[in-house]
Amino acid sequence: MTKKIGISGAAIHQRLRKLEQSGVISGSKLVVNHKVLGYNTMAFVGVYLDKAARNAEAVKDLRKIPEVLECHYTTGNWSILIKIICRDNEHLMHLLNTRIQAIEGVSRTETFISLDQQIDRQIQL
Repeated sequence: MTKKIGISGAAIHQRLRKLEQSGVISGSKLVVNHKVLGYNTMAFVGVYLDKAARNAEAVKDLRKIPEVLECHYTTGNWSILIKIICRDNEHLMHLLNTRIQAIEGVSRTETFISLDQQIDRQIQL
C-alpha cells in the first residue's frame, strides 16, 4: 500500500496517530462479514416505550442482546431505533417476541427488514 500512495509506513503511522490524538479518529476496528457467519437478515426496529423515563433501563436490556448492533435515541414516533442482525426471518421473529418486546416499558415495535445495503461508508476527511 505504501508504494501506491508514495509515503512510508512510518509516515502513515504518524499521520494516523495525529488524527487519533486530535479526536478525528476514535479508533479502528475489524469489519466482520455477517453473511459468512450465517446472519442473512438485517432489520431496523422502531421501539415504542410507554414512558420516555424508561429509556435508560430499556437500553440497558437491549445491550444484553448480542444481535443488537446499534441503538439510537430518536425524535419522531419511536423512542428508540435499533439495528439488528439475525440468521433469518424466524430468528428475527424470535428476537422480537421473546427478547425485545419482553423488555419492561416496550409497548410495541415496528420492524423494517433491509433487503440490501447499498451504501456503507464513513464521512470523508
